[in-house]
Amino acid sequence: MSYPSMGALNSIKPRALFTDHPEARGAFTPVSARTSFAQPPPPGLYTTSHSTHSNPTAPSPEKAKVVWPPTVRTYVQRAFAIENTAPEVDKKEMETKLKQVIASSVTDGTLHARDWSNEPLPQQIILQERKDSLVKSADHVYSNGVSPLTLQETNFKAHDSSSKKRKSSELDERQERLPPWSASTSNNVFEDRVSYPDKRHRGEEKTKGLSKSQKRKQRFENGHSQGLPQHISHVKEAPPPTPEVDRGPVVGRCQDLEKKYFRLTAPPNPDTVRPLQVLEQTLDHLKKKWKAEKNYGYMCDQLKSLRQDLTVQHIKTSFTVTVYEVHARIALEKGDLGEYNQCQTQLRALYSQHLGGHPEEFKAYRILYFIHTCNRTDMNDVLADLTATEKQHPAIRHALDARSALALGNFHRFFRLYLETPNMGAYLMDMFVGRERLVALSHICISYKPDVKLRFVTEELGFESDDESARFICDQQGQTLLDEKDAGDVRLLTGKAVRFFEGARAAAFQRVDIKGQI
Repeated sequence: MSYPSMGALNSIKPRALFTDHPEARGAFTPVSARTSFAQPPPPGLYTTSHSTHSNPTAPSPEKAKVVWPPTVRTYVQRAFAIENTAPEVDKKEMETKLKQVIASSVTDGTLHARDWSNEPLPQQIILQERKDSLVKSADHVYSNGVSPLTLQETNFKAHDSSSKKRKSSELDERQERLPPWSASTSNNVFEDRVSYPDKRHRGEEKTKGLSKSQKRKQRFENGHSQGLPQHISHVKEAPPPTPEVDRGPVVGRCQDLEKKYFRLTAPPNPDTVRPLQVLEQTLDHLKKKWKAEKNYGYMCDQLKSLRQDLTVQHIKTSFTVTVYEVHARIALEKGDLGEYNQCQTQLRALYSQHLGGHPEEFKAYRILYFIHTCNRTDMNDVLADLTATEKQHPAIRHALDARSALALGNFHRFFRLYLETPNMGAYLMDMFVGRERLVALSHICISYKPDVKLRFVTEELGFESDDESARFICDQQGQTLLDEKDAGDVRLLTGKAVRFFEGARAAAFQRVDIKGQI
């Protein structure tokens, strides 16, 4: 028997092996080749033509896109703004409510007609719904005009209903659980002869067979006979607390220019709160007093009291921005970073509402502050939020150059920028320039051997004089590292100072922990 060659087999069409023979044409049905691993549909499921099945990847018709108006986008931005967040409302709950509000407007066709600028935010809607539910629950208790039952009446009804529902089998089981000296009679003389490990166990044995209502009644009777006066026949339960109602901002009536700061432990009294016109006079008065006396303790107390009066009256204007900026600058001048951070945090929220002020100046302060705290995460957030116009502002450009110089290790440029700091940024740079000088000194000691002139250190590290640079080294306990040559030439012994300044640099870069940090 001869076999066909491979060339002969390849020339035969696949379907011809099954359908070309006349006897095989009625025995087999041609089936299209399978192109995927998906489960084939059952027969009869699709009623479309063969052309439809042959193209399973035909694109489905696209859904109509919803065009969101700019007012809706602004509404969503206001919902996620920091100043509008509510601590009582979870972020996921707020997002769910926001989707419901927008979806309902799309469904009823009011997406473009609704006034989204005056529409309540989703967190406000959630808080209002909670208040309404509390009010409805409180009104439902007394809506029928019937006073609640007393404690004795409640116990009696519970005991009566439980006794009616109790079956005889339960009574028989309770009789079987009781000891033999207690099951016969209620007042058995043998019960007192039983010894118990302690008195508490004896009390448990006595009340073991009682129902919950009987135990509750016994406790009430014991308390009544021990501590309650006999003439009290019943005790009424206290009504549920009435939900608090938001009465809105306070309107002050105080006319005093100076007022000490006290932390609020109760709702503010309008007689002790100063109105806006008095607060404006107070700020002018405090500015004059600060220039004359420079008493920071008094000034900080008065400015915190002024800020508190603005907060309780919900005053958010350009005057509010001015108050926080003045307090932040005074705190920077005195090195009070805790109070400065509180003002800086409030200023971020106020600047987002476009109320005026000097946002570029304080953004530059934020960059310098994050250099001081080595906070790279928040630094990246600040850099990402800067616009091209803000980067051209002199104060912000200076802060960015200082950060870039430190990142590149260009200490020569950094200390030149330190001597040219605009506004009050020098007060912030003073807080970390000593740390950077230690880093620069360690690099100088590695690069220059065996010594270097003290004058070179003075010029490179931004000191005003040789005495100041020598005093800085002595403050780090490095007196032995200075050597005075002939003609008053003082030199730094860099060969001996390498390990010394390496250790000082490591100690200076420990974690910064500041009260009120942003």
